[in-house]
Amino acid sequence: MTTLIAFLAALALLIAVHEWGHYRVARACGVRVLRFSIGFGRVLWRRVGRDGTEFTLSALPLGGYVRMLDERDGPVPPQERGQAFNQRPLRQRAAIVAAGPAANWILAIVLFALVSMLGTEAPKALLGTPPAGSLADRAGLHAGDWVRAVSDDGQQWQDIASLPDLLAAVVRAQSLGEAVHLSVTDAQGHGARSVRLATDQFAGRVPDARMAQDVGLSPWAQPLVRQVAAGGAGAAAGLQAGDRVLLIDGQVVPDAGFLRDAIRRAHDGEQPRTLTLRIERAGQALELSALPRLVNEAGHRVARLEIGVGTPPERVFVSYGLGESLWRGVEQSWDMATTTVRLLGRMLVGEASVKNLSGPLTIADYAGQSAQAGLAPYLDFLAKISMSLAVLNLLPLPMLDGGHLMYHLFEGLTGRPVSEWWQQQLQRAGALILLLMMALALSNDVARFAGWH
Repeated sequence: MTTLIAFLAALALLIAVHEWGHYRVARACGVRVLRFSIGFGRVLWRRVGRDGTEFTLSALPLGGYVRMLDERDGPVPPQERGQAFNQRPLRQRAAIVAAGPAANWILAIVLFALVSMLGTEAPKALLGTPPAGSLADRAGLHAGDWVRAVSDDGQQWQDIASLPDLLAAVVRAQSLGEAVHLSVTDAQGHGARSVRLATDQFAGRVPDARMAQDVGLSPWAQPLVRQVAAGGAGAAAGLQAGDRVLLIDGQVVPDAGFLRDAIRRAHDGEQPRTLTLRIERAGQALELSALPRLVNEAGHRVARLEIGVGTPPERVFVSYGLGESLWRGVEQSWDMATTTVRLLGRMLVGEASVKNLSGPLTIADYAGQSAQAGLAPYLDFLAKISMSLAVLNLLPLPMLDGGHLMYHLFEGLTGRPVSEWWQQQLQRAGALILLLMMALALSNDVARFAGWH
């Protein structure tokens, strides 16, 4: 129920803001608005405003529209021709069309700024031991490294406040087929150095648990046994919650990441390898032998002791003042817009996977998760969806605002509007493309929830 409410609330807000942008600029340009509708289909609620606009809520909440007086839709009384959309100057018609995406963009900036001002607690970008062979391991990262900034080119740096900021920058670089540079110090902030994380090697891959393992960035945590599954390999070995693992096969265990990786690799082909563990329990050192079980994980065989390891990572509270928050909102929205456009371009030429497209099921799932996590995560979710809606609507497809802007650009360059015949053909093509995109996004949703991706 939380997921449904959060999803519907997000839809209502983002659609209302988008259509409000069209409505306000239309009224400012002297265009008469006949109807402002949230949703399609049967009208559930209706009110007529003082300017004669009919405001409605309709049964199908998957969009909305602003219907304006327009001679192309039917006869217009001579005394009202001056209020018709098609009679307004080209610059005004273009402004009215662009106002919807612009309203979503502005909302995204405001919401990103609010999240920055409210502040959030997040894991510190203090890294644990990377898995052997991962990108982080090959880049020379070690347990206790603290990532302070990231860069696309190693020249211009952006500060990193928390681990989620770092992971977002890494996913962004990977999706664009680029490497990312990290500015790193030790846990005390000394010994600064720069490393290059070769995320460009994973261009086209869908970010998932397997890719996260292959990248190898995880928070530092103590090598404590947090929980032991009843009847599992760890329980059979005598491990108990609260045990600190000191050595594994004679190697010092510096953190939970090292312990996890050593356990995962404890097999020779299809045969598990017995591990010798030296642990500390209630101040006493004990030695145990553990035979892990082999399981399939994303097509790979890994060893498991069926235990949970690690302590909660060190967390930091991140917040900013009004001015800095607004600037961060502008930067985040612009960065998201450019990343989205570049990713769509890469998908179009086959350099990125179309599995990156998400549909309503994934969005609803994220809405529920973020709402349960708190106000700031939900506002961040709304900002990202609002920005996505702005970019989507600016795509040059005839069914979208971007397509209408292309019509106006053609008119501005040639001095004549696009003919009705061409508009009809382009509308059909645009509708087909949108339907294919929606079907692909929905199929990606089903595949994710079914575990096929």
